[in-house]
Amino acid sequence: MIEIFILGQRYEVPEGLTILKAFEWSGFHLTRGVGCRGGFCGACGTVYRLPNDHKLYYALACQTVTMPGMILGEIPFFPAQRPIYHLESLEAQGETIFNLYPEVLRCYGCNTCTKACPQEIDVLNYMSAVIRGDIAAAAEISFDCIACGLCVARCPSENVPPNVALLARRLYGKYLAPQAAHLRQRIQELEGGSFRSEIGVLKNAPLDELRKQYAVRQIEE
Repeated sequence: MIEIFILGQRYEVPEGLTILKAFEWSGFHLTRGVGCRGGFCGACGTVYRLPNDHKLYYALACQTVTMPGMILGEIPFFPAQRPIYHLESLEAQGETIFNLYPEVLRCYGCNTCTKACPQEIDVLNYMSAVIRGDIAAAAEISFDCIACGLCVARCPSENVPPNVALLARRLYGKYLAPQAAHLRQRIQELEGGSFRSEIGVLKNAPLDELRKQYAVRQIEE
């Protein structure tokens, strides 16, 4: 057993538990701050400190193993501005993002956002790309963002990097990304009913047969 502190209260939990499981072992019934448990949804953002260490650490509770003396505080949600917009009426340029998120131009370049990211994304890099108007670069660099909000909680210029990045990826996907002609063709085929008979066969196939077909499926390069 190891000693940890959750929201200022002392608990003893089995060694080797993740922070999320340690919360539950300690009697917390989590209705928020828990989601996929696989490090993809960003719902379990957590901050902690260690004994005799002034540094503030950032983590996803479902992916980080507890350590003796941990002082834990969970941040399942942090307030972040997210303006309403219609993607079809926007243009893929830097001014579009500045108009919706004017605080972007207040960025100090302090890199606190990057230090707070549990995914080790170079947040400052994609925010800098936004300021330069390079939407494609911002979309690519921020691709792995899971919007946990830890960078929002720490930003001294009151920016909301996850929402800014989401807008950049949406603009890139709709207006700048190369169009996939084969995808458009496949959608037309689906809408035209070209695969209805095959789908009917799959619906009635035994599970073992579906597994075999899945194993030998053709994977696009």
